[in-house]
Amino acid sequence: MGRQDYPYEEPGEEILEAVREASPAGYLTCPQARELAKKLGVPNRVIGRACDLAGVKIKDCDLGCF
Repeated sequence: MGRQDYPYEEPGEEILEAVREASPAGYLTCPQARELAKKLGVPNRVIGRACDLAGVKIKDCDLGCF
């Protein structure tokens, strides 16, 4: 999947599924979320929105990105 434009920060089903798979315990750390965004080629805010929609919590946030 290449970098795409997400003007409304709404993740597609592929992004939501990737977030669910990456967070079996129901949370991601900030570094894990940033790495997932990089791997999927999307802005951090898209992963943050996907976490909100999937009910996944962000823990140990370093930079306030999420």
